[in-house]
Amino acid sequence: MEKQEYEWVKQTRHILLNQCRELNEKDFTKEFGFGFLSIRDSLVHVAGCYHAWLGSFVLSETTSPLFTREVINAMQMDDIQRYFQQADIYVDTVFEQFTDKFDEIIEKELSWKVGSGFVRQTPYQLLTHSITHEFHHKGQIAGMLRLLGYTPKNTDILGLPEKSFAKQ
Repeated sequence: MEKQEYEWVKQTRHILLNQCRELNEKDFTKEFGFGFLSIRDSLVHVAGCYHAWLGSFVLSETTSPLFTREVINAMQMDDIQRYFQQADIYVDTVFEQFTDKFDEIIEKELSWKVGSGFVRQTPYQLLTHSITHEFHHKGQIAGMLRLLGYTPKNTDILGLPEKSFAKQ
């Protein structure tokens, strides 16, 4: 994986976050019977995946990567945007520190699940997981938007402008 591919992920995320920024509080926090219940909670969960697997497990930069229910309930779009910005810093750091060691196994216990036992994964597996996890939940958020009466914006990488695909 190259940094350019993650730039596409960020571009599609930006489309979704901008649409979610237009939602009123009621729609933003309305709970559904799937995903992580609400659009807000789903977005926090997606960013949290990057924080847990990359920020905590791969980089050891945090031992408390995930927020409590009380913190999540108080979060607004600006808070979520900052949570994703920190996730992007973790991704950039993984690219800088592990590009030549993407396939080296890291084995340790999860800091956010003490007593869970040891996990063995590579940085490449965890970066790929975080990205595919994000797209999985983006689909659920699109479903929530439809149920609320909105037409979700296209967040598929193939929907990005052609200039996005030029080699940088």
